[in-house]
Amino acid sequence: MPRATVDITPAGQRPDEDPSLAVRNNGGAEPSTEPAPAGRREALLVLSFGGPEGHDDVMPFLENVTRGRGIPRERLEEVAEHYHHFGGVSPINDQNKALIAAVEKELAAAGIDLPVYWGNRNWAPYVEDTWAQLAEDGIEHVYVFATSAYASFSGCRQYHEDIARARVSYGGGPTAEKLPHYFDTPGFVQANADALAAALASLPEDVRSTARLVATAHSIPDSMAAVAGPDGHAYEAELLAAAERVVAEAAPGRPFDLVWQSRSGPPSVPWLEPDVNDHLRALAAAGEHAVVLFPVGFISDHLEVIWDLDNEARETAEEVGLAFARAATAGTHPAFVESVRMLLQERRAGGLPRLGTNCPASCCFVPPRPARPASS
Repeated sequence: MPRATVDITPAGQRPDEDPSLAVRNNGGAEPSTEPAPAGRREALLVLSFGGPEGHDDVMPFLENVTRGRGIPRERLEEVAEHYHHFGGVSPINDQNKALIAAVEKELAAAGIDLPVYWGNRNWAPYVEDTWAQLAEDGIEHVYVFATSAYASFSGCRQYHEDIARARVSYGGGPTAEKLPHYFDTPGFVQANADALAAALASLPEDVRSTARLVATAHSIPDSMAAVAGPDGHAYEAELLAAAERVVAEAAPGRPFDLVWQSRSGPPSVPWLEPDVNDHLRALAAAGEHAVVLFPVGFISDHLEVIWDLDNEARETAEEVGLAFARAATAGTHPAFVESVRMLLQERRAGGLPRLGTNCPASCCFVPPRPARPASS
């Protein structure tokens, strides 16, 4: 099932010009500072990356993910083997279903009567199909919770583009606003801090107090990092801020490192470094004896966590003699689920929209690559 390809930029406008994606997705108006109008039919949409559901889905899914990025076929085949190791099924789908069920329960307990929908960028249920369902159900306005807590093209702007693509594909439908970045919300921090504390406790007692703490996040191209957020480099800054809060809560005063994982681009394109495996080797060479990885850049234990960390990084740690533990992601931790509800309530109550909701037109914009010349 190939992902739909539509032009989401109005004729005569550049993608980084006003009106911004946030304004266009909200029907031409900036996200409101006023409370949600009484009687408006609203919904919450959990918008995610998507993942295959079986062996036959794997390569078409990866082609959706990488379309237009020039990723070599050999790299796709290598990543496909990671999915095949787990039966061709990405764990992200069941994790999203579990998160939605937990959020529905949280909303009901708080007396919030709001339906929750699910849509994906790269696999079924595609956001375009979910959008059509929202419109058919009479929903007038959608609050979008993206399964990424941070700034960057892939972590924020692309979710705005997903909404725009769904609206263009349908020919309108509900207005929408994306919920803000949530890397620093108390619930997200608490969930990660509890997981880090549990991972530390799992280490042998003789290395527990000296184990090196290492935060991980998905690497992105340097060029993408440079334009993340209104002033650039917000991806790294937000990750550092989140990791600092998590460590302050779980292991006050302990030093930590922020490193990168799961890069997928060609070697000729510089991405954020160091890679987690290189960093583990450097730690061992420097005399460290134990490490705890906490993947603060992710919200669930999907494939890039359970393969890239639980398999590859663990093997590297074993090779260099490091005791190893990996903290869980936020998942359906009650504090994190509560934070989703609080983000929703924040926007429904009005007030100044934060970054992630009312992003400037040029925010996180990465110019498209020039087309490759045709071969003769």
